[in-house]
Amino acid sequence: METLEKLLIEATEFAVLFIDALVLLAIVAATARAAWEMLRLAARSRSGQRGDFRPIWLDYARWLVAALTLQIGADILESSIAPSWQAIAQLGAIAAIRTFLNYFLERDIREVAGDMPRENAG
Repeated sequence: METLEKLLIEATEFAVLFIDALVLLAIVAATARAAWEMLRLAARSRSGQRGDFRPIWLDYARWLVAALTLQIGADILESSIAPSWQAIAQLGAIAAIRTFLNYFLERDIREVAGDMPRENAG
């Protein structure tokens, strides 16, 4: 039974590491893309064209919400193998912060998306 427990702990640790790597890649890629798009938009606005940063921000915020959601999943997995109440409390605090960030990002996404003009469907 002890061998099975060790195997499950190792599998959980690997899953958390894998999820964290996915989150890292998602955030880095989304940040690079948003920065690039903002630079392009800023360059166009210098040439007289007016640009709207809101679609870029919305796309970036959606990626951040996805990353936070994945991280909460990793927190749940990690809490299942946490060795002490202190570690569980720390993970709980981190999960709560991520949940609040997620909530406010989603609220801002709805607000910004509601303020944007809708394109005609045809």
